[in-house]
Amino acid sequence: MGREDVSACMGLRARILQALKDDSAAAGDECRRATLRLIECAIRDRDVCARGRGQGAGCPDEDVRNVLETLVAQREESAREHDDEGRIEDAIREREEIDIIRSFLPKPLSGKALEIAVKQVVDDLGAKKLADLGRAVMALKERYPGLIEPVSAGKAVRAVLTKGS
Repeated sequence: MGREDVSACMGLRARILQALKDDSAAAGDECRRATLRLIECAIRDRDVCARGRGQGAGCPDEDVRNVLETLVAQREESAREHDDEGRIEDAIREREEIDIIRSFLPKPLSGKALEIAVKQVVDDLGAKKLADLGRAVMALKERYPGLIEPVSAGKAVRAVLTKGS
């Protein structure tokens, strides 16, 4: 019998640890294994800081997501630097790591889901004019942490606000 995919039910930390365990049991891609180990170390470091603040269970999934986003940003910067220096192989490696890290991040809202979220926030805030754009985008980011891309959210909010005018 095949194994069921329970990753949708798992928290972010559990998904990462499960991937690390699965990859170490199977002979997989060395870049993936190294990246997963790097992620695990970064999360452990954040856990140590959380325990220092009195959070005995370690950092929550939101902090884990922030760690992943930081790792992606660091690798994007490194890839740009490698490109500028002509170190193409290093830049490719950084981008491979970015893809692996992003595979654990939740997919941002887009399309119909983003439109529904925007309409709900605009209605809840009573936003009527373009001056409310920033407030609406901030509310979206608060309601849907990690799921909002500011540029696409701004365009969607702008579209809803200009239709209402």
